[in-house]
Amino acid sequence: MAKGLIDLEQVGMTYQAASGPVEALAGISASIGAGEFVSLVGPSGCGKSTLLRIVAGLRPATSGTITVAGRAVTQPIPDIGMVFQAPILLKWRSILENVLLPAELAGKDPRSLRSRAEQLLEMAGLGGFGAKLPRELSGGMQQRAALCRALLLDPPLLLMDEPFGALDAMTRDDMALELLRIWGEKDVARDARKTVLFVTHSIPEAVFLSDRVIVMSARPGRIAADLRIDLPRPRTVELRATEAFGKLNLEIFRALTGKTVVGTAL
Repeated sequence: MAKGLIDLEQVGMTYQAASGPVEALAGISASIGAGEFVSLVGPSGCGKSTLLRIVAGLRPATSGTITVAGRAVTQPIPDIGMVFQAPILLKWRSILENVLLPAELAGKDPRSLRSRAEQLLEMAGLGGFGAKLPRELSGGMQQRAALCRALLLDPPLLLMDEPFGALDAMTRDDMALELLRIWGEKDVARDARKTVLFVTHSIPEAVFLSDRVIVMSARPGRIAADLRIDLPRPRTVELRATEAFGKLNLEIFRALTGKTVVGTAL
């Protein structure tokens, strides 16, 4: 298997529950190249989020090896940004102070990164909102702030665990386009983009965002399919109406469910 920025070799994860061992992941092998946008889709409980945490070094695998940038992952790795389904903003801190939090946790002087934080907020459409408290922003605006926080230290790797899952459909679509813009889909060469590993339950969202979609089976999670998304970039809303987009959605649906009935809702 070719070496990438992230390399997984026969990764497995077994929990020790009160009722006995529970196998969450089994035999996961994949390579993700620098600058790739890769989505993980699969049924609830298949281990997608667990795999994300294993890559981050937040949870040890019980078998197999994980390397990031050629180094074995044996503890939490610092050079990553993480975005979760909930924004998890500190409610007593302003939006700007929330974005600057990673600087404090890394032992850096937040004042040295204030200009970058303000630039990120401006880029995310939050210019002028830095002094606001989280409760004064909509859910989509809070998630934009969480994305800015993840990008503050300019990590080469971005891990995203259903970051838009709690948003309404229109805001979710807006956030997908915003993410691609911040990722540099239009203006940044692929090898200079951040590598993104993105967990989602939405097949259309995965197809719209990704270079590749990895489909996982029900527990224990295994790789059922690894599909390249050969659609032109930059992605546009109109792309979703094309035959190619629909065929990829159906291919992933079939890999996910084993069903071949045309007309089943995605």
